[in-house]
Parts: sequence; C-alpha cells; structure tokens
Amino acid sequence: MPETASRTSSTTDPRPCEQISIPSAPRLRPVTPAPALPHRVDSRIGVGLAGGFYPAPHRYELYLAQGCPHSLRIAITLGLLGLNDSVATTLLTDTARTPDAFASLRRAYEATEHHFDGPLSAPALCDRWSGRIVSNHTPDILRDLAGLLSGHTTTRPSALCPPALAGDIDALRDLLERDVTPSAPPSELAAALDLLDCQLASRAYVLGDALTAADVDVWVALTGLGRSAALGARPRLPAYVRRLGEHPAFHGAAGVEPRPRATGV
Repeated sequence: MPETASRTSSTTDPRPCEQISIPSAPRLRPVTPAPALPHRVDSRIGVGLAGGFYPAPHRYELYLAQGCPHSLRIAITLGLLGLNDSVATTLLTDTARTPDAFASLRRAYEATEHHFDGPLSAPALCDRWSGRIVSNHTPDILRDLAGLLSGHTTTRPSALCPPALAGDIDALRDLLERDVTPSAPPSELAAALDLLDCQLASRAYVLGDALTAADVDVWVALTGLGRSAALGARPRLPAYVRRLGEHPAFHGAAGVEPRPRATGV
C-alpha cells in the first residue's frame, strides 16, 4: 500500500497544487453510512431541558477508550476548549487494568437501559447526577462540547466550529472516515492525501489560517496511519502532524493513543 500511494503522490506531479473547495470537490463521493453502535444513546445537552441534561460544571464525565480514534478526537477537543477541569474523564484500557472503570460504565448503561446486558461502547458521555449515559454518539458529543458545555451558542459559536465552515468540516470528516484509514484502498488513500497536501500548500491549517475541528479530525486520521511511506512522500503532511503534536491540547491527549479504529470496548 505505501508504495502504490507514493507513486501517485503530488510530489511527482508537475502540475501546481490548487486549493480545493472541500464540499464541491469531485473526489468526495457519498459516504456509506456507518452501522449504528449497539445500544445507541443519543440524547443531547440542552435539547429538551425537561429531560434534565443542562450544562453545569463538574456534572458530566466522559469515558474514553485507549486506542480509539473517536476518543482521541474528544480528548483533544476537551483540551482545546479548556474543559479538562470541568468535565471529568475516565480512560478505559482493558478489564484487567481498569476494572473499576468498566464496572462504573456498565452501571451507567444499566441505569440508562433497563436490564441492559449488551457490550459497552465508548466514547460515552455520562451524567454524574443521575448516573445515566447522555450519549455514545461521537459527533453529538463533540457538538455538545463545542456548544453549551463550553458556554457557546448559535449566536456565539466556538472558533473550533465556525458556521461558515460547517459544511467543509462535515465533508472532510466523511472523506477521512472513508479514505484515510490503514485499510483504505491505496488509490483512494493516495487521492485523499493529495487533497490534504494541497489544502496545506498555502495555509497553516487544513481549512484556513485558524485551527478548527477539521484539524483535530485530520491529525487523528494521519497519526493513525503510523509511519506510512505515503506521508513521507508528501512532506507537508508529516510537518503538519509534528507541528500540531506540539500543541498542549494534542500533546496532552497522548494517553489516548491512535490505533486502527474500534467501535466498541
């Protein structure tokens, strides 16, 4: 795979690198919907306040799985939003090393679903007041972190999720989920890496001059490829990975190591 990817590298293409509009890029074909997690829980913070899930410091706890890219995205986002002191985190490694964490997460699922006996899925956002799971759907957890949990609203949005870039962020996330993984077809991986390389040709971050949620997604995806020759053939990409890796929020999330994606714990 790395050799095929490197042969299609933009470094061997004599044409100049052009900036690409992510939503309208012809390479972005519709993504196949991922299968739903077992026992999906998808409540939201501040949606249906009668349900009781409203923002309050120290009320919520995140269960994150070591080696899970979804968990790594959430850990980095917590740091970027300054939420590490107000939202607790519990890291799940394996049942032998963190038995109490697994037992606590199972109690939360049992409090959420009567007679629950299924597998435990993480990331999971838990309400410490009621002991129930709020959500185990990563996109909704990320939206709530960048929304009411960090004091942002639609009229005062987070800089991580500027409304003008919402479509670009979603389209880029679809591309990464499909084509920037260790198991992606070499030709698709190469095309996606070429696109990212072009995006970084004249800008500091993947969607412009400011760091956004898209950079979290891209960094986690590229890091998950490991020391791929495909990255080495595009020097801008490893340089970008190193630069973001020095940021405290990215560096501080190193405990949630990127590995090939797993959907459950």
